[in-house]
Amino acid sequence: MARDQLQVLNALDVAKTQWYHFTAIVIAGMGFFTDAYDLFCISLVTKLLGRIYYFDPSSDTPGSLPPNVSAAVNGVAFCGTLSGQLFFGWLGDKMGRKKVYGLTLMLMVVCSLASGLSFGHTAKGVVATLCFFRFWLGFGIGGDYPLSATIMSEYANKRTRGAFIAAVFAMQGFGNLSGGIVALIVSSAFKDAFKAPPYDVNRAASTVPQADYVWRIIVMFGAVPAALTYYWRMKMPETARYTALIARNAKQAAADMSKVLQVDIVEDQQTVEQLTRKSAGNFGIFSKEFARRHGLHLLGTATTWFLLDIAFYSQNLFQKDIFSAIGWIPKAATMNALEEVFKIARAQTLIVLCGAVPGYWFTVAFIDIIGRFKIQLMGFFMMTAFMLGLAIPYHHWTTKGHHIDFVVMYAFTFFFANFGPNSTTFIVPAEIFPARLRSTCHGISSAAGKAGAIVGAFGFLYAAQNQDKAKADPGYPAGIGVRNSLFLLAGCSFLGFFFTFLVPESKGKSLEEISGENEDEETQIAETSYNRTVPV
Repeated sequence: MARDQLQVLNALDVAKTQWYHFTAIVIAGMGFFTDAYDLFCISLVTKLLGRIYYFDPSSDTPGSLPPNVSAAVNGVAFCGTLSGQLFFGWLGDKMGRKKVYGLTLMLMVVCSLASGLSFGHTAKGVVATLCFFRFWLGFGIGGDYPLSATIMSEYANKRTRGAFIAAVFAMQGFGNLSGGIVALIVSSAFKDAFKAPPYDVNRAASTVPQADYVWRIIVMFGAVPAALTYYWRMKMPETARYTALIARNAKQAAADMSKVLQVDIVEDQQTVEQLTRKSAGNFGIFSKEFARRHGLHLLGTATTWFLLDIAFYSQNLFQKDIFSAIGWIPKAATMNALEEVFKIARAQTLIVLCGAVPGYWFTVAFIDIIGRFKIQLMGFFMMTAFMLGLAIPYHHWTTKGHHIDFVVMYAFTFFFANFGPNSTTFIVPAEIFPARLRSTCHGISSAAGKAGAIVGAFGFLYAAQNQDKAKADPGYPAGIGVRNSLFLLAGCSFLGFFFTFLVPESKGKSLEEISGENEDEETQIAETSYNRTVPV
Protein backbone atom coordinates (compact mmCIF):
# COMPACT_ATOMS: atom_id res chain seq x y z
CA MET A 1 0.00 0.00 0.00
CA ALA A 2 1.06 3.61 -0.46
CA ARG A 3 3.08 5.18 2.31
CA ASP A 4 3.00 8.76 3.55
CA GLN A 5 4.79 11.36 1.45
CA LEU A 6 7.59 13.41 3.03
CA GLN A 7 6.33 16.82 4.07
CA VAL A 8 8.98 18.67 2.03
CA LEU A 9 8.10 16.72 -1.14
CA ASN A 10 4.40 17.19 -0.60
CA ALA A 11 4.98 20.94 -0.18
CA LEU A 12 6.72 21.00 -3.58
CA ASP A 13 3.95 18.96 -5.23
CA VAL A 14 1.12 21.23 -4.08
CA ALA A 15 2.99 24.56 -4.22
CA LYS A 16 1.35 27.35 -6.16
CA THR A 17 3.25 28.71 -9.14
CA GLN A 18 5.73 31.18 -7.69
CA TRP A 19 8.59 33.40 -8.73
CA TYR A 20 11.17 30.68 -8.04
CA HIS A 21 9.53 28.46 -10.69
CA PHE A 22 10.15 31.10 -13.34
CA THR A 23 13.66 31.71 -12.03
CA ALA A 24 14.42 27.98 -12.33
CA ILE A 25 12.99 27.92 -15.88
CA VAL A 26 15.25 30.80 -16.96
CA ILE A 27 18.38 29.43 -15.27
CA ALA A 28 17.91 25.93 -16.65
CA GLY A 29 16.50 27.22 -19.93
CA MET A 30 19.50 29.41 -20.75
CA GLY A 31 21.58 26.24 -20.77
CA PHE A 32 19.27 24.87 -23.46
CA PHE A 33 19.37 28.17 -25.31
CA THR A 34 23.14 27.77 -25.48
CA ASP A 35 22.87 24.07 -26.33
CA ALA A 36 20.64 24.74 -29.34
CA TYR A 37 22.66 27.73 -30.51
CA ASP A 38 25.94 25.83 -30.38
CA LEU A 39 24.63 22.64 -32.00
CA PHE A 40 22.80 24.32 -34.87
CA CYS A 41 24.96 27.38 -35.64
CA ILE A 42 27.53 25.15 -37.35
CA SER A 43 25.04 24.36 -40.12
CA LEU A 44 24.94 28.08 -40.95
CA VAL A 45 28.68 28.32 -41.64
CA THR A 46 29.71 24.96 -43.16
CA LYS A 47 29.41 26.27 -46.74
CA LEU A 48 31.50 29.30 -45.75
CA LEU A 49 34.17 27.00 -44.26
CA GLY A 50 34.27 25.16 -47.59
CA ARG A 51 34.75 28.40 -49.54
CA ILE A 52 37.53 29.62 -47.23
CA TYR A 53 39.57 26.47 -46.65
CA TYR A 54 38.83 24.30 -49.70
CA PHE A 55 38.91 26.88 -52.51
CA ASP A 56 39.88 25.48 -55.91
CA PRO A 57 40.47 28.27 -58.47
CA SER A 58 40.04 25.83 -61.37
CA SER A 59 36.56 24.74 -60.26
CA ASP A 60 33.33 26.17 -61.66
CA THR A 61 31.71 25.82 -58.23
CA PRO A 62 32.81 27.35 -54.90
CA GLY A 63 34.91 25.31 -52.51
CA SER A 64 33.03 22.84 -50.32
CA LEU A 65 33.97 20.64 -47.41
CA PRO A 66 34.96 17.11 -48.50
CA PRO A 67 32.44 14.45 -47.39
CA ASN A 68 34.50 13.15 -44.48
CA VAL A 69 35.30 16.67 -43.25
CA SER A 70 31.67 17.81 -43.54
CA ALA A 71 30.49 14.74 -41.64
CA ALA A 72 33.05 15.37 -38.91
CA VAL A 73 32.28 19.08 -38.53
CA ASN A 74 28.52 18.47 -38.41
CA GLY A 75 28.58 15.30 -36.32
CA VAL A 76 31.47 15.54 -33.85
CA ALA A 77 29.51 17.67 -31.36
CA PHE A 78 26.80 14.99 -31.31
CA CYS A 79 29.41 12.35 -30.42
CA GLY A 80 30.50 14.55 -27.52
CA THR A 81 26.88 15.17 -26.51
CA LEU A 82 26.12 11.45 -26.42
CA SER A 83 29.16 10.83 -24.18
CA GLY A 84 28.26 13.76 -21.92
CA GLN A 85 24.67 12.62 -21.51
CA LEU A 86 25.73 9.19 -20.28
CA PHE A 87 28.55 10.47 -18.05
CA PHE A 88 26.86 13.49 -16.45
CA GLY A 89 23.53 11.64 -16.20
CA TRP A 90 25.24 8.99 -14.08
CA LEU A 91 27.24 11.61 -12.15
CA GLY A 92 24.08 13.60 -11.37
CA ASP A 93 22.67 10.62 -9.46
CA LYS A 94 25.96 9.91 -7.68
CA MET A 95 27.16 13.40 -6.69
CA GLY A 96 24.00 15.46 -6.83
CA ARG A 97 22.40 17.56 -9.53
CA LYS A 98 23.82 20.90 -8.43
CA LYS A 99 27.46 19.85 -8.01
CA VAL A 100 27.90 18.97 -11.66
CA TYR A 101 25.49 21.58 -13.06
CA GLY A 102 28.04 24.41 -13.06
CA LEU A 103 30.74 22.21 -14.56
CA THR A 104 28.69 21.53 -17.70
CA LEU A 105 28.04 25.26 -18.17
CA MET A 106 31.70 26.24 -17.83
CA LEU A 107 32.66 23.54 -20.32
CA MET A 108 30.20 25.05 -22.79
CA VAL A 109 31.55 28.59 -22.29
CA VAL A 110 35.22 27.63 -22.66
CA CYS A 111 34.71 25.35 -25.67
CA SER A 112 32.42 27.81 -27.48
CA LEU A 113 35.16 30.42 -27.29
CA ALA A 114 37.87 27.91 -28.16
CA SER A 115 35.91 26.70 -31.21
CA GLY A 116 35.94 30.23 -32.61
CA LEU A 117 39.67 30.53 -31.93
CA SER A 118 40.50 27.33 -33.85
CA PHE A 119 43.97 27.68 -35.31
CA GLY A 120 46.25 26.00 -37.83
CA HIS A 121 48.51 26.72 -40.80
CA THR A 122 46.50 24.45 -43.08
CA ALA A 123 42.82 23.70 -43.69
CA LYS A 124 43.24 20.33 -41.99
CA GLY A 125 44.77 22.00 -38.93
CA VAL A 126 41.91 24.47 -38.52
CA VAL A 127 39.22 21.85 -39.03
CA ALA A 128 40.94 19.36 -36.69
CA THR A 129 41.15 22.01 -33.94
CA LEU A 130 37.53 23.01 -34.52
CA CYS A 131 36.38 19.39 -34.29
CA PHE A 132 38.40 18.83 -31.11
CA PHE A 133 36.80 21.75 -29.28
CA ARG A 134 33.33 20.99 -30.67
CA PHE A 135 33.56 17.46 -29.26
CA TRP A 136 34.15 18.83 -25.76
CA LEU A 137 31.53 21.51 -26.32
CA GLY A 138 29.12 18.68 -27.08
CA PHE A 139 30.29 16.85 -23.94
CA GLY A 140 29.22 19.82 -21.81
CA ILE A 141 25.96 20.21 -23.71
CA GLY A 142 25.25 16.51 -23.13
CA GLY A 143 25.40 17.00 -19.38
CA ASP A 144 22.82 19.76 -19.53
CA TYR A 145 20.12 17.43 -20.89
CA PRO A 146 19.64 15.07 -17.91
CA LEU A 147 20.56 17.67 -15.29
CA SER A 148 18.25 20.46 -16.48
CA ALA A 149 15.32 18.09 -16.99
CA THR A 150 15.80 16.39 -13.63
CA ILE A 151 16.28 19.63 -11.69
CA MET A 152 13.17 21.20 -13.21
CA SER A 153 11.03 18.10 -12.65
CA GLU A 154 12.13 17.91 -9.02
CA TYR A 155 11.48 21.60 -8.38
CA ALA A 156 8.06 21.76 -10.04
CA ASN A 157 4.60 21.13 -8.62
CA LYS A 158 2.71 18.17 -10.03
CA ARG A 159 -0.10 20.23 -11.57
CA THR A 160 2.09 22.25 -13.97
CA ARG A 161 5.29 20.18 -13.99
CA GLY A 162 4.96 19.31 -17.68
CA ALA A 163 4.65 22.95 -18.69
CA PHE A 164 7.70 23.95 -16.61
CA ILE A 165 9.94 21.24 -18.11
CA ALA A 166 8.58 22.03 -21.57
CA ALA A 167 9.37 25.73 -21.03
CA VAL A 168 12.99 24.85 -20.25
CA PHE A 169 13.18 22.80 -23.43
CA ALA A 170 11.39 25.51 -25.42
CA MET A 171 14.42 27.74 -24.94
CA GLN A 172 15.99 25.50 -27.57
CA GLY A 173 13.74 27.19 -30.12
CA PHE A 174 15.02 30.63 -29.12
CA GLY A 175 18.58 29.28 -29.31
CA ASN A 176 17.98 28.14 -32.90
CA LEU A 177 16.35 31.45 -33.73
CA SER A 178 19.20 33.44 -32.16
CA GLY A 179 21.75 31.47 -34.17
CA GLY A 180 20.03 32.56 -37.36
CA ILE A 181 19.64 36.17 -36.22
CA VAL A 182 23.31 36.46 -35.16
CA ALA A 183 24.38 34.98 -38.51
CA LEU A 184 22.13 37.47 -40.34
CA ILE A 185 23.52 40.46 -38.44
CA VAL A 186 27.19 39.46 -38.69
CA SER A 187 27.07 38.39 -42.36
CA SER A 188 25.08 41.50 -43.32
CA ALA A 189 27.52 43.82 -41.55
CA PHE A 190 30.56 42.22 -43.18
CA LYS A 191 28.80 42.00 -46.57
CA ASP A 192 28.14 45.74 -46.54
CA ALA A 193 31.59 46.61 -45.24
CA PHE A 194 33.57 44.38 -47.59
CA LYS A 195 32.06 44.29 -51.06
CA ALA A 196 32.76 41.24 -53.19
CA PRO A 197 31.65 39.99 -56.63
CA PRO A 198 29.78 36.68 -57.13
CA TYR A 199 31.87 33.54 -57.59
CA ASP A 200 31.08 33.24 -61.31
CA VAL A 201 32.40 36.77 -61.89
CA ASN A 202 35.62 36.58 -59.88
CA ARG A 203 36.38 33.30 -58.15
CA ALA A 204 39.18 34.44 -55.87
CA ALA A 205 37.67 37.81 -54.92
CA SER A 206 34.22 36.34 -54.10
CA THR A 207 35.50 35.30 -50.65
CA VAL A 208 37.04 38.28 -48.87
CA PRO A 209 39.78 37.57 -46.26
CA GLN A 210 37.55 39.06 -43.54
CA ALA A 211 35.04 36.23 -44.09
CA ASP A 212 37.23 34.13 -41.79
CA TYR A 213 36.08 36.34 -38.91
CA VAL A 214 32.41 35.80 -39.68
CA TRP A 215 32.16 32.10 -38.84
CA ARG A 216 34.34 32.58 -35.75
CA ILE A 217 32.13 35.36 -34.35
CA ILE A 218 28.97 33.33 -34.99
CA VAL A 219 30.40 30.25 -33.24
CA MET A 220 31.82 32.17 -30.27
CA PHE A 221 28.64 34.09 -29.50
CA GLY A 222 27.18 30.92 -27.95
CA ALA A 223 29.35 31.50 -24.89
CA VAL A 224 27.58 34.74 -23.95
CA PRO A 225 24.22 33.48 -22.57
CA ALA A 226 25.89 30.57 -20.79
CA ALA A 227 28.38 32.86 -19.03
CA LEU A 228 25.60 35.23 -17.95
CA THR A 229 23.71 32.48 -16.09
CA TYR A 230 26.65 30.74 -14.38
CA TYR A 231 26.37 32.74 -11.13
CA TRP A 232 22.64 32.06 -10.75
CA ARG A 233 23.07 28.38 -11.51
CA MET A 234 25.56 28.12 -8.65
CA LYS A 235 23.14 29.88 -6.29
CA MET A 236 20.39 27.28 -6.80
CA PRO A 237 20.06 24.86 -3.87
CA GLU A 238 20.23 21.12 -4.43
CA THR A 239 16.84 19.60 -5.22
CA ALA A 240 14.89 18.38 -2.20
CA ARG A 241 14.32 14.97 -3.78
CA TYR A 242 18.04 14.33 -4.14
CA THR A 243 18.83 15.66 -0.66
CA ALA A 244 16.01 13.76 1.07
CA LEU A 245 15.67 10.52 -0.91
CA ILE A 246 19.26 9.90 -2.05
CA ALA A 247 21.50 11.83 0.36
CA ARG A 248 18.90 11.10 3.12
CA ASN A 249 19.29 14.50 4.75
CA ALA A 250 15.70 15.55 5.40
CA LYS A 251 16.56 18.54 7.56
CA GLN A 252 18.75 20.07 4.87
CA ALA A 253 16.06 19.43 2.24
CA ALA A 254 13.45 21.09 4.46
CA ALA A 255 15.73 24.07 5.15
CA ASP A 256 16.51 24.57 1.45
CA MET A 257 12.89 24.38 0.36
CA SER A 258 11.69 26.57 3.23
CA LYS A 259 13.79 29.37 1.73
CA VAL A 260 12.66 28.63 -1.81
CA LEU A 261 8.93 28.28 -1.05
CA GLN A 262 9.01 30.87 1.75
CA VAL A 263 7.09 28.58 4.10
CA ASP A 264 8.09 26.74 7.28
CA ILE A 265 8.80 23.06 6.64
CA VAL A 266 9.95 20.79 9.44
CA GLU A 267 11.06 17.29 8.50
CA ASP A 268 11.72 14.37 10.81
CA GLN A 269 14.94 12.56 9.90
CA GLN A 270 13.54 9.34 11.34
CA THR A 271 10.66 9.49 8.85
CA VAL A 272 13.14 9.66 5.98
CA GLU A 273 15.00 6.63 7.28
CA GLN A 274 11.77 4.67 7.55
CA LEU A 275 10.58 5.64 4.08
CA THR A 276 13.86 4.98 2.31
CA ARG A 277 14.78 1.74 4.14
CA LYS A 278 12.01 -0.27 2.46
CA SER A 279 11.62 1.91 -0.59
CA ALA A 280 10.40 0.20 -3.72
CA GLY A 281 13.10 2.14 -5.58
CA ASN A 282 16.14 0.56 -3.90
CA PHE A 283 17.55 -1.32 -6.90
CA GLY A 284 20.26 -0.73 -9.47
CA ILE A 285 19.78 0.05 -13.12
CA PHE A 286 21.24 -3.31 -14.19
CA SER A 287 19.12 -5.32 -11.75
CA LYS A 288 16.30 -7.70 -12.67
CA GLU A 289 14.04 -5.57 -10.48
CA PHE A 290 14.66 -2.49 -12.63
CA ALA A 291 14.13 -4.50 -15.81
CA ARG A 292 10.82 -5.81 -14.46
CA ARG A 293 9.49 -2.46 -13.28
CA HIS A 294 11.01 0.06 -15.69
CA GLY A 295 12.68 -1.92 -18.48
CA LEU A 296 9.91 -1.34 -21.01
CA HIS A 297 9.63 2.29 -19.95
CA LEU A 298 13.35 2.85 -20.64
CA LEU A 299 13.06 1.00 -23.94
CA GLY A 300 10.13 3.23 -24.88
CA THR A 301 11.82 6.53 -23.95
CA ALA A 302 15.10 5.55 -25.65
CA THR A 303 13.64 4.21 -28.92
CA THR A 304 11.18 7.08 -29.42
CA TRP A 305 13.93 9.63 -28.84
CA PHE A 306 16.28 7.72 -31.19
CA LEU A 307 13.71 7.57 -34.00
CA LEU A 308 12.67 11.20 -33.54
CA ASP A 309 16.20 12.56 -33.70
CA ILE A 310 17.05 10.73 -36.92
CA ALA A 311 14.29 12.72 -38.60
CA PHE A 312 14.58 15.94 -36.59
CA TYR A 313 18.33 16.54 -36.78
CA SER A 314 18.80 15.40 -40.36
CA GLN A 315 16.22 18.00 -41.41
CA ASN A 316 17.58 20.71 -39.13
CA LEU A 317 21.23 20.33 -40.07
CA PHE A 318 20.65 20.09 -43.79
CA GLN A 319 17.90 22.63 -44.37
CA LYS A 320 20.35 24.57 -46.53
CA ASP A 321 20.77 21.55 -48.86
CA ILE A 322 17.00 21.04 -49.12
CA PHE A 323 16.44 24.74 -49.82
CA SER A 324 19.14 24.66 -52.50
CA ALA A 325 17.62 21.53 -54.05
CA ILE A 326 14.21 23.20 -54.48
CA GLY A 327 15.75 26.44 -55.73
CA TRP A 328 14.81 28.61 -52.70
CA ILE A 329 18.47 29.54 -52.25
CA PRO A 330 20.23 30.61 -55.49
CA LYS A 331 23.05 28.57 -57.01
CA ALA A 332 26.23 29.00 -54.97
CA ALA A 333 28.22 30.27 -57.96
CA THR A 334 25.85 33.23 -58.39
CA MET A 335 26.66 34.57 -54.89
CA ASN A 336 29.71 35.66 -52.97
CA ALA A 337 30.62 33.91 -49.72
CA LEU A 338 28.98 36.33 -47.29
CA GLU A 339 25.83 36.61 -49.39
CA GLU A 340 25.47 32.82 -49.22
CA VAL A 341 25.75 32.84 -45.42
CA PHE A 342 23.11 35.58 -45.26
CA LYS A 343 20.62 33.72 -47.49
CA ILE A 344 21.09 30.37 -45.71
CA ALA A 345 20.59 32.10 -42.33
CA ARG A 346 17.51 33.94 -43.61
CA ALA A 347 15.89 30.73 -44.85
CA GLN A 348 16.60 28.78 -41.65
CA THR A 349 15.50 31.65 -39.41
CA LEU A 350 12.18 31.85 -41.24
CA ILE A 351 11.55 28.11 -40.77
CA VAL A 352 12.44 28.27 -37.06
CA LEU A 353 10.31 31.38 -36.49
CA CYS A 354 7.24 30.05 -38.30
CA GLY A 355 7.45 26.34 -37.50
CA ALA A 356 9.75 25.44 -34.62
CA VAL A 357 9.25 28.19 -32.01
CA PRO A 358 5.40 28.10 -32.03
CA GLY A 359 5.48 24.30 -31.68
CA TYR A 360 7.53 24.47 -28.47
CA TRP A 361 5.14 26.92 -26.86
CA PHE A 362 2.04 25.01 -27.94
CA THR A 363 3.51 22.13 -25.93
CA VAL A 364 4.00 24.41 -22.91
CA ALA A 365 0.37 25.53 -23.15
CA PHE A 366 -1.29 22.14 -23.65
CA ILE A 367 0.91 19.42 -22.15
CA ASP A 368 -0.76 19.46 -18.74
CA ILE A 369 -4.19 19.54 -20.39
CA ILE A 370 -3.84 16.99 -23.19
CA GLY A 371 -1.08 14.89 -21.61
CA ARG A 372 2.33 13.69 -22.78
CA PHE A 373 1.13 10.46 -24.41
CA LYS A 374 -1.47 12.02 -26.72
CA ILE A 375 0.81 14.88 -27.76
CA GLN A 376 3.61 12.46 -28.63
CA LEU A 377 1.30 10.20 -30.63
CA MET A 378 -0.18 13.16 -32.49
CA GLY A 379 3.27 14.60 -33.22
CA PHE A 380 4.69 11.40 -34.68
CA PHE A 381 1.55 10.87 -36.77
CA MET A 382 1.56 14.41 -38.18
CA MET A 383 5.32 14.32 -38.87
CA THR A 384 4.78 11.12 -40.87
CA ALA A 385 1.88 12.67 -42.78
CA PHE A 386 3.72 15.90 -43.67
CA MET A 387 6.93 14.11 -44.67
CA LEU A 388 4.91 11.89 -46.99
CA GLY A 389 3.18 15.03 -48.23
CA LEU A 390 6.60 16.41 -49.12
CA ALA A 391 8.01 13.19 -50.56
CA ILE A 392 5.19 11.79 -52.71
CA PRO A 393 4.68 14.88 -54.93
CA TYR A 394 8.34 15.99 -54.51
CA HIS A 395 8.79 16.84 -58.20
CA HIS A 396 5.75 19.11 -57.95
CA TRP A 397 7.31 21.03 -55.06
CA THR A 398 10.57 21.57 -56.96
CA THR A 399 8.91 23.19 -59.98
CA LYS A 400 8.86 26.96 -60.24
CA GLY A 401 5.97 28.61 -58.41
CA HIS A 402 5.59 25.94 -55.71
CA HIS A 403 8.68 26.62 -53.59
CA ILE A 404 6.82 28.63 -50.97
CA ASP A 405 4.24 25.84 -50.62
CA PHE A 406 7.08 23.38 -50.01
CA VAL A 407 8.56 25.60 -47.28
CA VAL A 408 5.13 25.87 -45.59
CA MET A 409 4.75 22.07 -45.59
CA TYR A 410 8.32 21.71 -44.34
CA ALA A 411 7.64 24.18 -41.52
CA PHE A 412 4.65 22.11 -40.42
CA THR A 413 6.88 19.06 -39.92
CA PHE A 414 8.92 21.16 -37.47
CA PHE A 415 5.81 22.50 -35.79
CA PHE A 416 4.52 19.00 -35.04
CA ALA A 417 7.96 17.74 -34.07
CA ASN A 418 8.11 20.44 -31.39
CA PHE A 419 4.42 20.29 -30.50
CA GLY A 420 5.03 16.58 -30.20
CA PRO A 421 7.88 14.13 -29.61
CA ASN A 422 10.79 16.58 -29.64
CA SER A 423 9.37 18.05 -26.42
CA THR A 424 7.76 14.99 -24.82
CA THR A 425 10.79 12.72 -25.26
CA PHE A 426 12.71 15.24 -23.15
CA ILE A 427 10.00 15.60 -20.50
CA VAL A 428 8.84 12.05 -19.78
CA PRO A 429 12.22 10.45 -18.79
CA ALA A 430 12.57 13.14 -16.10
CA GLU A 431 9.28 12.01 -14.51
CA ILE A 432 8.78 8.24 -14.68
CA PHE A 433 11.97 6.84 -13.09
CA PRO A 434 12.96 6.69 -9.38
CA ALA A 435 14.92 9.64 -7.95
CA ARG A 436 18.12 7.65 -7.44
CA LEU A 437 18.16 6.64 -11.15
CA ARG A 438 16.29 9.57 -12.68
CA SER A 439 19.27 11.48 -14.08
CA THR A 440 20.95 8.27 -15.30
CA CYS A 441 17.83 7.06 -17.13
CA HIS A 442 17.31 10.47 -18.68
CA GLY A 443 20.94 10.41 -19.79
CA ILE A 444 20.49 6.98 -21.40
CA SER A 445 17.29 8.09 -23.16
CA SER A 446 18.81 11.32 -24.44
CA ALA A 447 22.02 9.51 -25.50
CA ALA A 448 19.84 7.18 -27.60
CA GLY A 449 18.39 10.33 -29.15
CA LYS A 450 21.84 11.67 -29.97
CA ALA A 451 22.73 8.31 -31.52
CA GLY A 452 19.75 8.98 -33.79
CA ALA A 453 21.07 12.50 -34.46
CA ILE A 454 24.43 11.02 -35.48
CA VAL A 455 22.67 8.62 -37.86
CA GLY A 456 20.79 11.60 -39.28
CA ALA A 457 23.81 13.88 -39.46
CA PHE A 458 26.12 11.35 -41.13
CA GLY A 459 23.54 9.28 -43.01
CA PHE A 460 21.44 12.07 -44.53
CA LEU A 461 24.61 13.80 -45.77
CA TYR A 462 25.22 10.86 -48.09
CA ALA A 463 21.65 9.63 -48.63
CA ALA A 464 20.32 12.97 -49.88
CA GLN A 465 22.87 13.18 -52.70
CA ASN A 466 21.51 13.02 -56.23
CA GLN A 467 21.07 9.52 -57.68
CA ASP A 468 23.15 10.64 -60.66
CA LYS A 469 26.75 10.78 -59.43
CA ALA A 470 27.54 13.53 -61.93
CA LYS A 471 24.99 15.76 -60.17
CA ALA A 472 26.06 14.87 -56.61
CA ASP A 473 28.19 17.29 -54.59
CA PRO A 474 31.94 17.07 -55.30
CA GLY A 475 33.53 14.09 -53.55
CA TYR A 476 30.25 12.37 -52.67
CA PRO A 477 29.00 9.06 -54.08
CA ALA A 478 25.55 8.90 -55.63
CA GLY A 479 22.80 8.80 -52.99
CA ILE A 480 19.10 8.03 -53.00
CA GLY A 481 18.05 11.67 -53.40
CA VAL A 482 16.12 14.06 -51.17
CA ARG A 483 12.76 12.51 -52.11
CA ASN A 484 13.68 8.97 -51.04
CA SER A 485 15.43 10.34 -47.95
CA LEU A 486 12.14 11.98 -46.93
CA PHE A 487 10.42 8.60 -47.29
CA LEU A 488 13.00 7.10 -44.90
CA LEU A 489 12.45 9.89 -42.38
CA ALA A 490 8.67 9.35 -42.61
CA GLY A 491 9.29 5.67 -41.81
CA CYS A 492 11.27 6.61 -38.69
CA SER A 493 8.40 8.82 -37.50
CA PHE A 494 5.91 6.02 -38.17
CA LEU A 495 7.93 3.60 -36.01
CA GLY A 496 8.11 6.24 -33.27
CA PHE A 497 4.31 6.33 -33.22
CA PHE A 498 4.14 2.66 -32.23
CA PHE A 499 7.00 2.69 -29.70
CA THR A 500 5.16 5.51 -27.88
CA PHE A 501 2.77 2.86 -26.52
CA LEU A 502 5.60 1.63 -24.23
CA VAL A 503 5.67 4.96 -22.38
CA PRO A 504 3.18 5.65 -19.52
CA GLU A 505 1.28 8.89 -18.99
CA SER A 506 2.63 11.00 -16.12
CA LYS A 507 0.23 13.97 -16.18
CA GLY A 508 -1.00 15.20 -12.79
CA LYS A 509 0.87 12.69 -10.63
CA SER A 510 3.70 13.21 -8.15
CA LEU A 511 7.12 11.89 -9.18
CA GLU A 512 7.02 9.32 -6.38
CA GLU A 513 3.57 8.12 -7.45
CA ILE A 514 4.67 7.72 -11.07
CA SER A 515 7.90 5.87 -10.26
CA GLY A 516 6.35 3.83 -7.44
CA GLU A 517 8.75 5.15 -4.79
CA ASN A 518 5.92 5.83 -2.33
CA GLU A 519 4.62 2.27 -2.65
CA ASP A 520 5.51 -0.74 -0.55
CA GLU A 521 7.36 -3.43 -2.48
CA GLU A 522 4.40 -5.82 -2.40
CA THR A 523 2.09 -3.20 -3.88
CA GLN A 524 4.64 -2.38 -6.58
CA ILE A 525 4.84 -6.01 -7.66
CA ALA A 526 1.07 -6.19 -8.03
CA GLU A 527 0.87 -2.96 -10.03
CA THR A 528 3.90 -3.33 -12.30
CA SER A 529 2.05 -4.97 -15.17
CA TYR A 530 -0.62 -2.28 -15.12
CA ASN A 531 1.88 0.58 -15.16
CA ARG A 532 3.59 -0.88 -18.21
CA THR A 533 0.64 -0.94 -20.50
CA VAL A 534 -2.23 1.45 -20.89
CA PRO A 535 -1.41 5.18 -20.61
CA VAL A 536 -4.17 7.04 -18.81
